[in-house]
Amino acid sequence: MIPLEEIYCAIDDFCKYFEQEKPKHLLANPSRKRNRNCQMSLSEIMTILVMFHYSHYRTFKDFYLHCILLQHKQDFPKAVSYNRFVELMPTTFMPFFVFITALSGKKTGKYFVDSTKLPVCHNLRIYRHKVFKDVAKRGKTSTGWFFGFKLHLIFNDKGELMDFQLTSGNIDDRAVVKEMAKNLKGWLFGDRGYISQKLKELLMNQELELITKVKKNMKEKIIEPIKKYFLDKRGMIETIIDQLKNLLHIDHSRHRSVMNFQINVLGGILAYIFKPNKVNVPFHALNLIGSQNFLLTSN
Repeated sequence: MIPLEEIYCAIDDFCKYFEQEKPKHLLANPSRKRNRNCQMSLSEIMTILVMFHYSHYRTFKDFYLHCILLQHKQDFPKAVSYNRFVELMPTTFMPFFVFITALSGKKTGKYFVDSTKLPVCHNLRIYRHKVFKDVAKRGKTSTGWFFGFKLHLIFNDKGELMDFQLTSGNIDDRAVVKEMAKNLKGWLFGDRGYISQKLKELLMNQELELITKVKKNMKEKIIEPIKKYFLDKRGMIETIIDQLKNLLHIDHSRHRSVMNFQINVLGGILAYIFKPNKVNVPFHALNLIGSQNFLLTSN
């Protein structure tokens, strides 16, 4: 776990720059008569939201009341009440999004794409669910139907986040790939759900090759050993998704507003970015495969 001071310093440096640049991009609002500063700084609010994803607490209310207001009172001496903090959470949406975008991973030429469902309620309670009634949609994955959203992710072979999108549950996984991978070149590895000749041709136009396994009713194709090696390591992104959902708690059905649902997802993603030991494809195995490929070529 990253120390609190390190998380706060990184976020505070960004917030100082963000708050300095923000007025340059805002439209004038003559009717606004005052602009009072909050008792807590933006960096403190964001730090607390990231800390929650490292904690063992399953509800943010318990975390804030028992951890922040009691155990970390000396770290956040100006901490506001829980109700007031919930009111302040929406102010972190844009800073979270911009900060995550700025921390995009290194372009290595080898990327993995996948999506995961984020249900907002049990299927039996879909008709009486109210919070996300007009936003969430029904979708289907390999594990069945759900009601909620999809989180689409692209990581490089070092386990670093390249891009992400949050969509309603009925959006096809292939529909967002071109937009997410618009600045990437090299190889993009996905599961069978990304098989599409049209998508493959679109990505090839930007020098990005989409590589997937074939379905049972399709003809087997020959793949270069080095590409097959990375394709077999596609489970890396599934491990990362498992960490996001089960360790960093981006997936739960206790949200009471659409905005705070999005902030919870962004906070979890930023917590993963700060995570020191990320899942990655080992380089020693890659070197071994490269040597074997070279010997075969020489023969």
